[in-house]
Amino acid sequence: MKLSEMREKTVEELQNAIVDWKKDLFNYKLQLATNKLENTASIANTKKLIAQAKTIINEKASKEAEVTNA
Repeated sequence: MKLSEMREKTVEELQNAIVDWKKDLFNYKLQLATNKLENTASIANTKKLIAQAKTIINEKASKEAEVTNA
């Protein structure tokens, strides 16, 4: 998922996506431990997606805080 696609989603949708990605990350780590993971870059990519989604959630929260404080 691209950043532009993430920015179009609501906070709830992003939080649901984070939960799904964390499940994927857990499975990737299990596969890595059992030497069944073929693409080790998928772990880093999933971590990156989670971080990007959390950043966008924080950006949206700070924008809402600015609007309510103004």
